[in-house]
Amino acid sequence: MPQPFAGMRAVVTDIEGTTSAISFVHDVLFPFARAALPDFVARRGSEPDVRAILNSAKREAGDPAMSDGAALVVLMRWIDEDRKITSLKALQGLIWEEGYCSGVLKGHIYEDVAPALRRWAEQGLGLYVYSSGSIAAQKLIFGHSSFGDLTSLLSGYFDTTIGSKKETDSYRRIIQAIGVPAETLLFLSDSAEEIAAANAAGFKTVQFVRAGEAQPVAPDQPSARSFAEIALTR
Repeated sequence: MPQPFAGMRAVVTDIEGTTSAISFVHDVLFPFARAALPDFVARRGSEPDVRAILNSAKREAGDPAMSDGAALVVLMRWIDEDRKITSLKALQGLIWEEGYCSGVLKGHIYEDVAPALRRWAEQGLGLYVYSSGSIAAQKLIFGHSSFGDLTSLLSGYFDTTIGSKKETDSYRRIIQAIGVPAETLLFLSDSAEEIAAANAAGFKTVQFVRAGEAQPVAPDQPSARSFAEIALTR
């Protein structure tokens, strides 16, 4: 169980395995996007924002001239492989938006998360999200969560457009964007590699070990099973 953290200015949290079950992403969101992808591209592929994403995906696949049909095959393979590709995440976010807005999807949030976010927001802490999912997808999970709309508690969002979650420079960019000293920032994640990268940038860190989703934790690394175990003061 982690010790209390004093002098904190902001919290940056991961989603999968931290605020939300990995199974929600892999068993609900990914299959939903995969099943809806062909119809979505057929209906909305001519829209400028969707076309731009598709063109980006073709470039990332190494063949800017490929057909939309060939791009669909690549995109579905990337979904199956859980590839962290920005164009794929952006397209998934648009598909999920339709699902959330229709009420078919509800964002999974662990029951200990919302009370902690409210408590920290009341203490004046900045609350940020850093996920491999697109910013649009992050807003949807928290905006259409099983505990209601939590977006009013959040100060900002970061995704892979700022860099890989396993690279220290990404966390340095986040520090610069938030504009507070690194030692006043707390990063929460289930990933040991992400924790190591954030630590190297100067963040305080807590690794989450949710039931059934835990990764190995270093002996000297603070860990938690619930947001309720983390005590923060400014």
